[in-house]
Amino acid sequence: MKNIVIAAGYATRLGELTKNFPKPLLKIGENTILGRMLDDIDQIPEIDEHIIITNHKFAPIFEEWAEEQFYEKPVTIVDDGTETNETRLGAVCDLLFAMEQLAIDDDMLVVAADNLLFFSFREFVDFAKAKGTSCIMCHEQPQIEKLQRTGVVELDENMRVLGMEEKPQQPKSHWAVPPFYIYRKDDLDLVRHSVENGCGKDAPGNLAHYMVEHTVMHAWPMSAGRFDIGSLDTYYEAVEKFGKPATGN
Repeated sequence: MKNIVIAAGYATRLGELTKNFPKPLLKIGENTILGRMLDDIDQIPEIDEHIIITNHKFAPIFEEWAEEQFYEKPVTIVDDGTETNETRLGAVCDLLFAMEQLAIDDDMLVVAADNLLFFSFREFVDFAKAKGTSCIMCHEQPQIEKLQRTGVVELDENMRVLGMEEKPQQPKSHWAVPPFYIYRKDDLDLVRHSVENGCGKDAPGNLAHYMVEHTVMHAWPMSAGRFDIGSLDTYYEAVEKFGKPATGN
C-alpha cells in the first residue's frame, strides 16, 4: 500500500507564513504537521512508500526536508509543475498525476497533509482490510452549519456508504467526511478515469463522491478527534495546544 500525501496547495489563507513555505512543514513543537502524521503511518506494515505530491514552488523545500528524515519506508517527492495558486491542478488531478508519474498499481492510502490526528491510521487500514472495499473516514458532526461546509455521507447498519453529498444545504445525516481515503487496487481504473468522466478536480472529496457512485465503499468512524489547520488562527491555536512539551506533576 502506498501512502499518498496531497500537499500541492498554496495555503493562501495563512498569508505570509506560507507565501514561500509549505503548510505541511510548519512546526508544531519539535515536529512538523506532516512529520507527526508520517510518524504514525510509517509504522503500518502494509505501507511500503510515502509519496508526497507537491507543486514546483515548494518541491525543493520538501526534497530538502525528505533528505533529513529517517523513516523506515522511503519518501518520494513528486513535483506537479505548477507555481501559483491560480494554475494549481487541484487535489484530484494531483493524485492522478502522481499515479501516472510513478505507475502506481497498488492499494493507496490518500491523506491531506494539514491535520493533527489523535488516532492511528492503523485502525483505518485494518477496517478497510476487513471490509475488502475502498473506504473513507467519517465522524459525527452535530452542527448543521459545519455539515454544510463539508462532505456528508449516508450509511447503512454495516457502515456501507449509500450516498455522499458535498456541502449539502440540507444534510441527510450527521456523518461528515474528513480528507482521508483508502482506494483499493481493484478500483484504480475508476480513479484514473474519474476526471474525464465528470469528477470534480479541486477537492479530494470530489473523488470520494465520484467513487461512492461507481463502486462499493465503506466508512470508518474515527475513533478519536482531529485538528484541522486551515487558517492562521487555527495554526497558532495548534502550536499553543499541542506544540508544548508535556509537563510532569
